[in-house]
Amino acid sequence: MITIDDAARADLRARQGAGARYDAPGAPAAQLAWARRGTAYFARLLNDLSPADLDRPSRMPGWSRRHLVAHVAYNGRAFANMAGAVRAGDPAPLYPSVDMRTAEITRGATLPDRALRHLFQHAEVHLNVEWRDLTDGDWQKSGTGLDGAPLPIADTPLLRARELWLHALDLDAGARARDVPRDLLAALAADADTTPDAYLATHAMGRRPLGQPSPSDMPEDWPF
Repeated sequence: MITIDDAARADLRARQGAGARYDAPGAPAAQLAWARRGTAYFARLLNDLSPADLDRPSRMPGWSRRHLVAHVAYNGRAFANMAGAVRAGDPAPLYPSVDMRTAEITRGATLPDRALRHLFQHAEVHLNVEWRDLTDGDWQKSGTGLDGAPLPIADTPLLRARELWLHALDLDAGARARDVPRDLLAALAADADTTPDAYLATHAMGRRPLGQPSPSDMPEDWPF
């Protein structure tokens, strides 16, 4: 039976033409929606920041807002590169090493204002193109995380959504905890075996950068 949504989707695709890209039928639709909403939310906050605002501290110790924006941008690029490598049949690690990841963020934080904003925008376009080029079979494949363990491609939209929404709070630029989608928060809390409110209380007040030992009462950032 063809539903109204199916008919509307078919009509949209007909109007957009053969060159348009779409998610595979078996792609994780809810997680992709959380990531794309998070992208728009983070982008709005970033657009409202002046160059001087970007120089101010984020909620992550030792990181300015520039460091945080660079990290979020390079995270998107890393997921895009991993998806592209998996699609090409040559799975690659998300990052070569923790040290290279850290050095990349440090360099990114020194970019001129416009270049830093373009880095974020380009990474998001690249990631969406790669996600939409994945077939149902590709979504069942895995890349490799920083720890060398398999990282399922199907998990990357949820991981990206977490990066965007919670690092939006870390940006300390007007994001509100109540703006985080409740269904996303419920999924993150379930993964952490806790409640949504407890998860948010732990993660909404900042994290320490990966590998930084203090302050020890703050959770460490994720290896992505």
